[in-house]
Amino acid sequence: MTTTLDNPDLPSRALLPFLDREHTIARPGYSRWMVPPAALCVHLCIGQAYAFSVFNLPMTKLLGISQSTPADWKLTELGWIFSIAMVFLGLSAAVFGRWVEEGGPRRAMFTAGVCWASAFLVSALGVHLHNLWIIYLGYGVIGGCALGIGYISPVSTLMKWFPDRPGMATGMAIMGFGGGALIASPLSVWLMSKFASATDVGVFATFITLGCVYFIFMMVGSLIVRVPAPGWKPAGYVPPATASKLMTNNDVFVYQAVKTPQFWLIWIVLFCNTTAGIGVLGQASAMSQEMFPGHITAVAAAGLVGLMSLFNMGGRFSWASLSDFIGRKNTYFVYMTLGFVLYVTVPYAGASGNVVLFVICFLIIVSMYGGGFSTVPAYLRDMFGTRYVGAIHGILLTAWSAAGIAGPVLINYIREYNVTHGVPKAQAYNTTMYIMAGLLMVGFIANLCVKAVDKRHHMKPEMDADLAQAAPARA
Repeated sequence: MTTTLDNPDLPSRALLPFLDREHTIARPGYSRWMVPPAALCVHLCIGQAYAFSVFNLPMTKLLGISQSTPADWKLTELGWIFSIAMVFLGLSAAVFGRWVEEGGPRRAMFTAGVCWASAFLVSALGVHLHNLWIIYLGYGVIGGCALGIGYISPVSTLMKWFPDRPGMATGMAIMGFGGGALIASPLSVWLMSKFASATDVGVFATFITLGCVYFIFMMVGSLIVRVPAPGWKPAGYVPPATASKLMTNNDVFVYQAVKTPQFWLIWIVLFCNTTAGIGVLGQASAMSQEMFPGHITAVAAAGLVGLMSLFNMGGRFSWASLSDFIGRKNTYFVYMTLGFVLYVTVPYAGASGNVVLFVICFLIIVSMYGGGFSTVPAYLRDMFGTRYVGAIHGILLTAWSAAGIAGPVLINYIREYNVTHGVPKAQAYNTTMYIMAGLLMVGFIANLCVKAVDKRHHMKPEMDADLAQAAPARA
């Protein structure tokens, strides 16, 4: 007789059976083009993370309303909210990657939706009580877990539905994460203006509203998502009989993949590409105004940030789609070599006062930053197969967590060091740009070293049998 002690997930299965993977298997006739919208329902919501900065200034005036008081929070304290969320994004994706893979996308999307809504509601409580630690817990920890689980939830499912175009498939979903800020930023500002009063800046009610709205949309995504039936293939698609040089037809178990040099080389590639891009993305407004004083105003800088968001989103789809034709390794070679040229060009653009060249450099850099995220799941699929790619991708996202700290630190602290030592603000970022270019060369070398995974790492038939016997205990 099976008890809840034998199967700790039994109560949740009994209460919410529709979350089980077997209840999400698509029936004949289901269109695979329904899966990208389901993924976008989740990614457009959690993409709000890139727009969280719109709350920073209002949250420095929660008590003073019109201006900050000594009892209000400082920007440096509020900056940790986003950093904590990014750290827990990587950690939760790594810890829950296999759980997401084995439980299916619906359970993961539902969990992410609950956590994301809870993040805003808990943070609203922190605003109401004026307790920053509650917001750290809400948006930082709970929200970060929602980001990690929600981010990886549709990845392997999309690649199973689109084996003929895996790069395009992941690009369709992950571009939503890059574009979520385009919706969230103006929506949040509009809501705060509607809820603001003589005694309230409007953050509390805005958090509650966003939590409710995002919960509804993420539930819609979890309900319409499906996984393909075993053995399903697109009409007319014939899998290659033999694997190409950098694409395997075999699967590698998640914890075995972490033991391969290929995993850590791709980790370095993603870390270098993300560190270089995230530092620029986070400081684009201030950097552009300081490098071109009198030429780029605050309004123009805000426009640049919006334009960069569009290129971040578009790059996720276009670069990942291109990788289906030229290969994942070659695509990363483009990121590294072209990125190197662009980063060393930025100081020249600043010194010559060439605003157009500066903007072009930044837009292409940000497009490749987004493209790096959408290309890497397909890169992992080529290396390790489709079976555990979601779990492997989750662990790889720890590179994002590390880059989320390294990128802003390099930009901010080197700039501060240069300014305090008499370097003009217009030239204070030059050293950082050259360091970023150097990082991309490290990524280039790591990418150059990527080879096909040795067949000794491939899953054996007896391992499949062991996992099948263990599955009921985990289900």
